[in-house]
Amino acid sequence: MRVMFAGTPEFAAQALATIIDAGFDVPLVLTQPDRPSGRGMKLTPSAVKQIALQHNIPVAQPISLRLNGKHPEQANEARAQMVAAKADVMVVAAYGLILPQDVLNVPKHGCINIHASLLPRWRGAAPIHRAIEAGDARTGITLMQMDAGLDTGDMLAVESMPILPTHTTALLHDELAHMGARMVVNYLQQLQAGHAPKPVPQPTDGITYAEKISKAESKIDWHQSAEVLARKIRALNPAPACVSEWQQHPLKIWAAQASQTMHTSEAGTILAIDQSGVHVACGQGILCITEMQKAGGKRNSATQVADSLKMAAQSQFTTA
Repeated sequence: MRVMFAGTPEFAAQALATIIDAGFDVPLVLTQPDRPSGRGMKLTPSAVKQIALQHNIPVAQPISLRLNGKHPEQANEARAQMVAAKADVMVVAAYGLILPQDVLNVPKHGCINIHASLLPRWRGAAPIHRAIEAGDARTGITLMQMDAGLDTGDMLAVESMPILPTHTTALLHDELAHMGARMVVNYLQQLQAGHAPKPVPQPTDGITYAEKISKAESKIDWHQSAEVLARKIRALNPAPACVSEWQQHPLKIWAAQASQTMHTSEAGTILAIDQSGVHVACGQGILCITEMQKAGGKRNSATQVADSLKMAAQSQFTTA
């Protein structure tokens, strides 16, 4: 069976690699254009493109797939490549471009999306981040028959897993990427054998949208509760990372634990510094920062960073 693939980041690359390893013929890969990356801002191919090149698979990198958009020439060229690929199905994972209906219609069996949430909860761009941030107990992978809407297509398979208190977006991403890769290969094998599960419409209640993470969200507002901030720190790890400022020293905060301990101090006040971390008063409860990073430094224990900056109890973090 010929499986076309569209995706960009590491989450998608794992699915592509697993599809290739399972023996499916991949005639074409679509991915985002190369982007500047690293200190030298050199043009760098996406994780998906790197996998494709390793296996000598043709790659298309259109800016848009809309024939009536701003880049119709690229859209037309990409569409011609897709038609020529004669794919039975296309798998899509974190591609980053909207697929118009004329593209969805190209493969014989349409397009199958690997979405990292339990749809219809967290449709949209950042489902892993938003699930952690919201304090959801569970998340998972939904395989979906794509339509022209935003993650509105019928469901083909669903698996769930718990969100643990130790899960950051980085850790949960890797577990869900593995789950999605395994699920999509299983589905493709069923499709090839002629007994794929029938699509099931998504529930009409419980719909939420996972807006793209903005850098402005990284600033910590110490007036929020410790529980909310602890989840936010996990959700924004590894990027863009939560930030705060202490006496004009910008700090990335990588890990923290919340307690419901009562206090009467102003939000952002350092209450104590000990071997367990830096204890900061929040709007409700206390946040114990366990891992921080100062500008130009490396990630380190919060206690060591505090010592290097000569932090002291009763001094203040700036609040957003």
